Amino acid sequence: MYNTNMPKNKFLSFLFFLIITFSASFIGGFVTISYKEPWYSQLIKSNYNPPDWIFAPVWTTLYLMMALAIWIFWNSKKRDINTIYIYLFHIFFNTTWSIAFFALHNILLALLNLIILISFIIILILRFRRVNLVSYYLMIPYLLWTSYALFLNLSLYILN
Repeated sequence: MYNTNMPKNKFLSFLFFLIITFSASFIGGFVTISYKEPWYSQLIKSNYNPPDWIFAPVWTTLYLMMALAIWIFWNSKKRDINTIYIYLFHIFFNTTWSIAFFALHNILLALLNLIILISFIIILILRFRRVNLVSYYLMIPYLLWTSYALFLNLSLYILN
């Protein structure tokens, strides 16, 4: 028998993961806007530092891909709750990077936070790969971008 609640449940679960994932974006954005200047402008930056305008579209795209990845995983037959918990811990560290870096102006703490975040991303990617390759592939650009962010964060720590 066809379950008429399935599309509704899929929509609600997608909405849930979208809200959870983008909460990191909203909190990070608020903290960044509130505490970035004049501190950030006074930092010595690497030549590899991109212009500020690039961060919003890149992160928006990555957050959407992350939400899709966890939602697709959630709708897979072999899903497990521990991976969902890891995803939520990872969102916490994603959010706290902005707090460590922009609110606390602590480049080293932000660097350590990024190392933990990247570790969680790698764990998620490996867990997704066993269950759903689409989720796995959706997370790869995020890993690449956060690895680039780690390089930039380390450069800021060394230069300042």
